[in-house]
Amino acid sequence: MQPIKTTLILGSFFIFLVAALAFFIKLDSDTDPSIYTDRLSANQTRASAAKKNNKEVREFEKSEVISKTDKVENEPSALFNDPAIKQAWGLKNSDAARAWKITRGDKNKITAIIDTGIDIDHEDLSENIWVNPGETGFDAKGLNKANNGIDDDSNGYIDDVHGWNFVSNNNNLTDNHGHGTHIAGIIGAMAENKKGISGIAPNSSLMILKYYDPKVPSTDNLKNTINSIKYAVKMGAQIINYSGGGTDFSQDEFDSIKEAEKKGILFVAAAGNERSNSDHHHYYPADYKLSNIISVTALDPNKEVLASSNYGTETVDLAAPGQNIISTLPGNNYGFMTGTSQATAFVTGAAILVMANKSDFKFDEVKKYIVSTGDPFTSLAQKTRTSRALNLFKALTILDSGVAANGVIARGTANDSFTPGQKENKNPTTTSEVTAFGKSLLEAVSPKPKFNRVGEKP
Repeated sequence: MQPIKTTLILGSFFIFLVAALAFFIKLDSDTDPSIYTDRLSANQTRASAAKKNNKEVREFEKSEVISKTDKVENEPSALFNDPAIKQAWGLKNSDAARAWKITRGDKNKITAIIDTGIDIDHEDLSENIWVNPGETGFDAKGLNKANNGIDDDSNGYIDDVHGWNFVSNNNNLTDNHGHGTHIAGIIGAMAENKKGISGIAPNSSLMILKYYDPKVPSTDNLKNTINSIKYAVKMGAQIINYSGGGTDFSQDEFDSIKEAEKKGILFVAAAGNERSNSDHHHYYPADYKLSNIISVTALDPNKEVLASSNYGTETVDLAAPGQNIISTLPGNNYGFMTGTSQATAFVTGAAILVMANKSDFKFDEVKKYIVSTGDPFTSLAQKTRTSRALNLFKALTILDSGVAANGVIARGTANDSFTPGQKENKNPTTTSEVTAFGKSLLEAVSPKPKFNRVGEKP
């Protein structure tokens, strides 16, 4: 009898544990996901359904906040000194400190960020958000154009002061995910304000175009993307940053980026996080054969392409830091994210710096300087077109002799040569490769003795 009682008690206890576990699992699944966590099953379901119906889709790139805080080290510590230097490894590896001695950007260069929106009141972003001049000031009735409910600049959008929400078709740019705010911070978080971090181009003007919102179901992300691109073209952006994408070719999307190309607008696109070779499995819009697109994949601190990132020697132009990148999050928070989205933001920041330093450059020249002046690494030989990782300082100082518009370097030129399998040159920059505007700075920071000028005897 006693064994039967024992069995019943143990059985009841086991059933209770199973029931409790099932309850908590259901509770977790029913809980509204954190706005900072990428739980996009609903979006993936819609994407799958759309594909079955032969509809073109643009999926939101998978990335999530690894950790979040409202307190970070002050900027000098967080950027340059141990131990917090590890929080901003991407800035160090891309040589941001030396680049900032040349330029920190230009607020006259408008960058459109097509993403999940932004926290427009963030302590580290608010002063760098683009302001539409046609929707500011006062109208004939003395009303503030920013909220008078009138399309003051007749562009088809009412009170689009900082951009537009193409998901809900209004000017509410609230970031209900966190991704857009994170990307904005990498590109253009303010510097020297004793708060948070610094973006690649701390002097920026960020036009915010919202194409995705996890809280709004059944939205057409591709249509929103296309409309965002058209808005950026109409409203005078010089650079467009886009982190989404999909495997389906869209003629309308292609045409909108082609129009941006005609207007001289650089389009920086994420290569994608599909773990695939884009040469064989295309990812759009990064893989459209347009001269104004820079396709970017993500690196870890060891200069290896992330296992989750797309790659391709014919389709991916450049690699940039993309693992555990610290940046801004809604609510005056900061946190880490990983993905080609983050790498793309690094390159967009680089484009702002190059445009600020060389205001007469066209988009193809900006692209050439960025993709051809990076550091060569054997680990990238089968991963990108150029086998290079972004170097912000060199993008501002290296001569472009022998470099094609797509960044491919002709053999026998003054630029770093790179053959797959060769050991990387740890200090490849010589005086003969430096332009006039960067030469004196490089000589000042280079170890002595200085390199001889071309033609001089040792």
